[in-house]
Amino acid sequence: MRITIFVTALLMSTIPGTVMASGTTAEQIYSSAENFLDAFAKEQASEGFSVMHDSGKLDARLSLATCEKPLEVSFSGDPWKTTQPSLLVSCEGSRPWRMFLPVSVTITGDAMVAARTLGRGERLTESALRTDSVVVNSTRRGAITSEDQLIGMEMRRGINAGTVFTPDLLLSPAAIERGDHVIISARSGNFSVNSRGKALASGGIGEQVLVENLSSSRTVRARVTAPGHVEIPM
Repeated sequence: MRITIFVTALLMSTIPGTVMASGTTAEQIYSSAENFLDAFAKEQASEGFSVMHDSGKLDARLSLATCEKPLEVSFSGDPWKTTQPSLLVSCEGSRPWRMFLPVSVTITGDAMVAARTLGRGERLTESALRTDSVVVNSTRRGAITSEDQLIGMEMRRGINAGTVFTPDLLLSPAAIERGDHVIISARSGNFSVNSRGKALASGGIGEQVLVENLSSSRTVRARVTAPGHVEIPM
């Protein structure tokens, strides 16, 4: 199936009225876009992903200011999070212009899916995971392709078997639970002082929690650095 590219967007020129019949043609723009997408598909194939891209004929009457340099093409949207990204085609010559071309890009490959129904708060283990061939870029959240990113994580909500794992489904497990005794490190550069404390809230690594210093009875806000360890700046 081929999808017609509609030239929707933005023509920018430093000189008004630079659209010229003898300038850059639709065929040149089409060829540059196709070459870019072919290179992207080849690059992803080396990583085990199959890429299909659909692009149709541009309006043959389209003609822009002549570009003395090869046209530059890049994605203006993330092709891993949508099947309808845009290409930015631009000329950086003496009469620069830009144009956005919507295209269809389908990236198929192995991604992680639920091997069974999973409940909210369930800790993920290897037995809960399997791989399946999916359209990886069919969700804006981005499909997770590595098992290492999942094992040990907790489910933010329940899902059915076969559901593709995306980052929004996951919670980092708490490294510290409320009431746990922790080591508080007050750090400045390479110098640190340790004291004992009690966590007043649960938190994962990198999160901030309130901790009671058992020596001074003061409550401080500290960053969780590891299970049983928090840190505050001096």
